Amino acid sequence: MAHWKHLLLGVAGLLAQTRQVASQDPGPFDPSTANIPPMLRFQCNQLVIERLDPLVNPGLVPSPHIHQIVGGDSFNASMDPKTHDLVQKSGCTSCTFSEDFSNYWTAVLYFRARNGTYKRVPQKPTEGFKGVGGITVYYIPPTGKNKTTAFKPGFRMLVGEATLRGLPEKGKYDPKVCHRCMPKTGDNRNLNCAAPDSITLPTKFCAGGIRSVITFPTCWDGVNLDSADHKSHMSYPIEGSITSAFDYDGGICPETHPVKVPQVMYEVVWDTAQFNDPDLWPEDKTQQPFVWSTGDEHGYSQHGDYVFGWKGDALQRAMDDRCFGDVCKSLESQTPEKAMECVKERTVDSDDLDAWLTELPGMVRK
Repeated sequence: MAHWKHLLLGVAGLLAQTRQVASQDPGPFDPSTANIPPMLRFQCNQLVIERLDPLVNPGLVPSPHIHQIVGGDSFNASMDPKTHDLVQKSGCTSCTFSEDFSNYWTAVLYFRARNGTYKRVPQKPTEGFKGVGGITVYYIPPTGKNKTTAFKPGFRMLVGEATLRGLPEKGKYDPKVCHRCMPKTGDNRNLNCAAPDSITLPTKFCAGGIRSVITFPTCWDGVNLDSADHKSHMSYPIEGSITSAFDYDGGICPETHPVKVPQVMYEVVWDTAQFNDPDLWPEDKTQQPFVWSTGDEHGYSQHGDYVFGWKGDALQRAMDDRCFGDVCKSLESQTPEKAMECVKERTVDSDDLDAWLTELPGMVRK
């Protein structure tokens, strides 16, 4: 993987270091002694699961497929950036940091049994966190010579492609999405989106569930808060510009996208253990039974949407102060219990989220 952040985020190792410094100020970042750079890494609990997508299908009720959403409770079908102020319109957030009213969402995983029926796969927090499903969110600043510029109100972006059904065409898509078959506990020897991770879904029982990772680009054009495809205003660093796993500047941005922004990354753990029954899985052992809510039975179409909604200069302060983990002296936070209280009623209540279904909500497979 080209991007150095992929190489440095072994989950269990990160958890161990987070526990060591979460209750104290880790002080200035020193590349000569650091094993991993400072970063925000925190739990965002389930806000709502429903068929809305204000980024790709604004105003469409319902949208084509189910998403799971976390963050501020002002999330709705439209969220017009000209009129929708997430901070002002949100009454609560499901995230650890109470100044973060951003919205983060992804596709939802389903299990397809031998008889062709579908069941939504529940989520669980990343090991070491307390919460209800949701997403573990990262904000990772470049920590060398480059300064991090936090996102601005109205900013939004997308990674991945819901219609993708095979390997992305080079230069057209760069989804930076991968899957991992998690052990029951502990995972400190394998790095994100490196072996044994894969673009496709695992083909075996996973005792600790299936984790999907979505990594956003770090270079902004410095002008546009969005673009028609929600991608063109952003770019990954120039290919080959990251020559070391300890390149704390995270590579060189192209001239068209010269502004370094925090790298946003999602970790989502799907609790597949209840489906680890050989009588439910395909008789063909080379096949696997999981399907994304997009209708994709391979794994290529997982995607992540992001709408910025931090209060004031809170994110910029956190990046400047080199905060680490889910404790930051620069930010206001709330207890896990308080964050879990932030939920939202569904707009589309016709979709049964818990029953066995004959087809995926909003679409027929294929």
